[in-house]
Amino acid sequence: MATNLAPAARKARYTGIPLSAAMILVTLGVVYGDIGTSPMYTLKAIISGNGGLPTMSQDVVLGALSLIIWTLTLITTVKYVLVAMKADNHNEGGIFALYSLVKRCGRWLIIPAMIGGAALLADGILTPAVTVTTAIEGLRTVDFIYSVIGDNQGIVVAIVICILCVLFFLQKAGTSTIGKLFGPVMTLWFVFLAAAGLMNIGLDLNVLRAFNPLRGITFLFDGNLNAAGLMVLGNVFLCTTGAEALYSDMGHVGKPNIYATWPFVKVCLILNYLGQGAWIIANAGNADLASVSDLNPFFQMLPEQIRVFAVLLSTFAAIIASQALITGSYSIVSEAVRLDLMPHMRINYPSETKGQIYIPLVNSIMWIGCICVVLLFQTSAHMEAAYGLAITVTMLMTTILLTMYLSRVQHKTALAVPFAIFFGAIEFMFFFSSLTKFFHGGYVTVIMSFLIFVVMYVWRRGTAVERTQTVYLPVREYLDQIFDLSHDDDYPLLADNLVFLTNDSSFDKLDRDILYSILDKRPKRAKAYYFLNVQVTDEPHTHEFIVNDFDTDFLFKVQLRLGFKVNQRINTYLYQIVADLMERGQLAPQNHKYSIYREHSTVGDFRFCLIRKMISPETDISGFDQRLIELKYLIRSFCGSPARWYGLENSSVIFEYVPLFSKTKRQHKLTRRPLEEVAPQVAAKQAEAHESSEDDDDIFSVHMRDEREAQAEEAMRGLVGGDTATFRPLVIDEEDDEDTEVTQEGEE
Repeated sequence: MATNLAPAARKARYTGIPLSAAMILVTLGVVYGDIGTSPMYTLKAIISGNGGLPTMSQDVVLGALSLIIWTLTLITTVKYVLVAMKADNHNEGGIFALYSLVKRCGRWLIIPAMIGGAALLADGILTPAVTVTTAIEGLRTVDFIYSVIGDNQGIVVAIVICILCVLFFLQKAGTSTIGKLFGPVMTLWFVFLAAAGLMNIGLDLNVLRAFNPLRGITFLFDGNLNAAGLMVLGNVFLCTTGAEALYSDMGHVGKPNIYATWPFVKVCLILNYLGQGAWIIANAGNADLASVSDLNPFFQMLPEQIRVFAVLLSTFAAIIASQALITGSYSIVSEAVRLDLMPHMRINYPSETKGQIYIPLVNSIMWIGCICVVLLFQTSAHMEAAYGLAITVTMLMTTILLTMYLSRVQHKTALAVPFAIFFGAIEFMFFFSSLTKFFHGGYVTVIMSFLIFVVMYVWRRGTAVERTQTVYLPVREYLDQIFDLSHDDDYPLLADNLVFLTNDSSFDKLDRDILYSILDKRPKRAKAYYFLNVQVTDEPHTHEFIVNDFDTDFLFKVQLRLGFKVNQRINTYLYQIVADLMERGQLAPQNHKYSIYREHSTVGDFRFCLIRKMISPETDISGFDQRLIELKYLIRSFCGSPARWYGLENSSVIFEYVPLFSKTKRQHKLTRRPLEEVAPQVAAKQAEAHESSEDDDDIFSVHMRDEREAQAEEAMRGLVGGDTATFRPLVIDEEDDEDTEVTQEGEE
């Protein structure tokens, strides 16, 4: 029997967040912060890596601009906007959403999904620290601000930490609210980028020749032009680091809104890069500028009178840049939980806008991680060395999964092969060039990625080991015992409705541990038993349930099917399920004799039993798997209580812990020895031990031994009655009695 819990709220198919002016503003504020701030540092890094401003001839500038333009076009526009965004899981994006579409194509595909997801989450921790620190350090270019903070990096670090704290605190308000705050700022930012670029393109219109891709290829392989060689790609790659976040944030803002806004964003970015290039060509021979350390053409090309405004606006934009990775991380973790790659976590939906999620535990971990990165590296120069390395790994893994999607799901092998070769080669070059950052700070993101990957591996492998130890028993064979128990007055009534949560999705079997809990581990009597399995569907807003009543009116196996964006507060849903069973005559009314309401409810009280498995010394699994299980349960302990996951904080909940085993290790048979045979030997050993202890006496042990013997003698005098011996009642000293009487008189 299938029953719809919310017929009016359900749609045949979720079409995603529609195109609207409000959501376009949210999209500009949430999605493009990371990629939108890239003009502040991309050409600056290329100039520094190529030997400084004097080396930036026209051919060098045109080659670098060509690489930037075509990287944005090929990686961001073609791969992500045109190809990857078509591979959505009911309008949800990200590497795990992509994996869920191709996981049936090969068991090994889970590995690139785990690697890519771990690397993206690590980059999400690093990005806010890098961008905010870079922006705050940029404030030093404004004279009146520099007069306040000077070169004191401690002040910068303190400001950065305060900003990060506020930013992560705002997350619980939802990306819709944040987007409304950030949207106008980022819209102004992109308009400013385009205007600043247009103001300078006229300095040398030759920069328009950078649209020729041959310029970039020539620059890349010509050692006379490019002093850094292929390593220059590590700096060029900075222009597209936000592309993966764009794909991950698709579910937050909706695919149509990204399609509508990306052309505008891309045009603004390219115009700004062209303006910087024209300024560099026009000023390559300027000796005064050549002497400026760490020259940044983004600010230098601006007139003096608007540079203060530019620095302040870029500071806000850099703060917003971290938002794209934060919201993207929520989507990634949510998908990982669904795929059983991470433990179950509490997910909040802070607004009515579909796709808006907030995961408190992830927010706290990222906040702590960002603070640690800032305190570890102190300066943005040290942080930037690690920037972008992890995201190249994610892009390579995404290419592998997209290739499988095109070839096996879409059956477009003719397109999949050239796609894999072309983008695989480009991204491998980016990855190879970024490896130079490893010893300069990249190791931090590698370590964070590895730790996140370990969590995923432990959880996935641990779950597989648990399943090998699980035994499921047919329910019908135990119906008679459960019926007798429910009517046995020798046992107190535990609840009208006793609910067990189970991971088993079958309709006719139960985990042995649940049946053991009901029948053997202090028998639990109830009027009705429910075994509830929660299934998260691919549809985002499903509200359904299916019931097997085994032709009884006291035992029900229930599968609650909820969409992946539905809050799993099962207590409210269960009330509806029980009421429905009563309406259909499958369950007798549970009338309450007492109630605060005038009309007494026909639905009785609920108690929820949550069974948690624990490792047991008798478990017959290998030492490696046993360590994995122990580590999994340790991770589980940090992720909160299932009572909170399922909205049972205010319900009556019983926690039971059972050993994890289905097959135990072989146990040796015990042999009983007669007391008369062993007693003399034990007495002799005790006497020997007593003599040995006297030889080892010191002032501490002698004092304690005397006190212990005195207490034992006093206790023996206080015993009365042989086999029914009891200790004497405690007598309060006379002084204490007097004090008590005085206190009582004072109170009276």
